[in-house]
Amino acid sequence: QLQLVESGGALVQPGGSLRLSCVASGRTFIDYAMGWFRQPPGKEREFVAAISRTGGVTNITESVKGRFTISRDTAKNTVHLQMNNLKPEDTAVYYCAAGISIPVVIDGRGNYWGQGTQVTVSS
Repeated sequence: QLQLVESGGALVQPGGSLRLSCVASGRTFIDYAMGWFRQPPGKEREFVAAISRTGGVTNITESVKGRFTISRDTAKNTVHLQMNNLKPEDTAVYYCAAGISIPVVIDGRGNYWGQGTQVTVSS
């Protein structure tokens, strides 16, 4: 079983930055594509970003493109989501996900999931 633990969520002002981290354990990290989803208050969970097993391919949802980047550190079994120029509409619980490929991660049905970390963007 793959375990995922997120960290880095916080209250931040509009225009600020945050870096979320997700540490994976229990299985071989490079066997999995990784991703981030978010669930805004009162809404369904939505895809944010994904990265391939080697880190060579990324997929970023249009609404955050140019502001968010995803990266992975194989030596530390960690995936990051760097979020810049945050907006109030970025407020959500952010979830780390792992799947066998980027399409599987984006689909969401075959993923392992973390417990989530709260990001609140407010002045």
